[in-house]
Amino acid sequence: MAQRLQKGKERADRLPEKFGEYANSRPKGNVFWFHALSVGESLALIPVIEQALDDFPGAHVVITTSTVTSIDALDRAGLPDRALHVLLPADTGQATRRFLEHWQPSVAVFAELDFWPRLLFETHKRGIPMVLVNARMAERNFKSRRRLGSMMRAILRYFDPLLLQDDESAPRFQDLGAKPESIQIVGPLKAAARPLPADHAELEAVRFSTKGRPIWFAAATHPAEETEMLSAHAVLLRSLPSALLIIAPRYLESVGEILEGAKRLGLRVAQRSVGEGIEDTCNVYVADTFGEMGIWYRIAPISFVGHSLAEEGAGGGGKNPYEAAALGSAIIVGPSVSDFSDTYQLLGRSEATILVHDKEALVAAVLSLQDEELRVRMTDAASGVIAEQGKVGSVTWQAIKARLKPE
Repeated sequence: MAQRLQKGKERADRLPEKFGEYANSRPKGNVFWFHALSVGESLALIPVIEQALDDFPGAHVVITTSTVTSIDALDRAGLPDRALHVLLPADTGQATRRFLEHWQPSVAVFAELDFWPRLLFETHKRGIPMVLVNARMAERNFKSRRRLGSMMRAILRYFDPLLLQDDESAPRFQDLGAKPESIQIVGPLKAAARPLPADHAELEAVRFSTKGRPIWFAAATHPAEETEMLSAHAVLLRSLPSALLIIAPRYLESVGEILEGAKRLGLRVAQRSVGEGIEDTCNVYVADTFGEMGIWYRIAPISFVGHSLAEEGAGGGGKNPYEAAALGSAIIVGPSVSDFSDTYQLLGRSEATILVHDKEALVAAVLSLQDEELRVRMTDAASGVIAEQGKVGSVTWQAIKARLKPE
């Protein structure tokens, strides 16, 4: 923990939570515990948490996450009243027991696949109902978790039910040891998530500085894609001289290469994390800050959703398209979307996305989406998919509610 603190991976004021020590006392009544790894997973849980608190006016929720980035993100998003956020304890016997003894949850809800064996064992030992939500098992996850053998089997059998995102995951969970009768396919919870938040003052400042310019956003890009984004924009400027590319890399380690790559192509570039604004002469704006994706999706009428042009297994797999769709940004995507295959199939069938395979197709897509009528058709279609998929939040809460013991 001391090493993680030095590297900025922990916060000194929140470190006691990793050892099961809390500033807040346990509230009276039911406490529902929801766990998610980090920002995206925890934000997807908020609509379910809101339903839980509506149904149980005397209950409280404790939401745990494993990363410091989620602290500020949840503060900005605004948790409901009677919900509080603490960091997940370290996976030691003492820390996990302290956590469970302090909060005494009525139910434990785990999102996706952030499994910590000691914590799960201690939770199960206390007879706390355990529910797995928003889970999927990609082929690469399946292969790695299969090596865990009997431990993975034991962990999965703690959960009842297991609410999965897609049909492809079900046989993989069964092969790893989950009980078939406990598995339910309900869809991705992120479809029901609130739209990403945005600071109003910052949003208005960016709107003012970019007014009238054609803008497109490259979101959650992989380093293997970022050269393509920059090259595409250099070509695009021949047709749209005032166009602006906003690029938000998934990995901040790649920012230096983006800056250098832009300069090599003769593009004028600015960087948000060092306080640079968007001047009229700026061609590329590197949005290398946390928790501001809601600004960029609102500003950009067109978004390329990253990790989709990189090859599968080498950075491909796709990222969540619902964030762009919920904020009215027309979606461009590459072919490597195995992590969200069902979602992109639904969007594709509704003609809510444009599929591109290379730089040339990307340029053509951005140019075609200068047509507002086409953008509106696409964003309306995406909104329809969101509305249909959004029911997963209610289904998820009802499955959790069924596991609660009568008071």
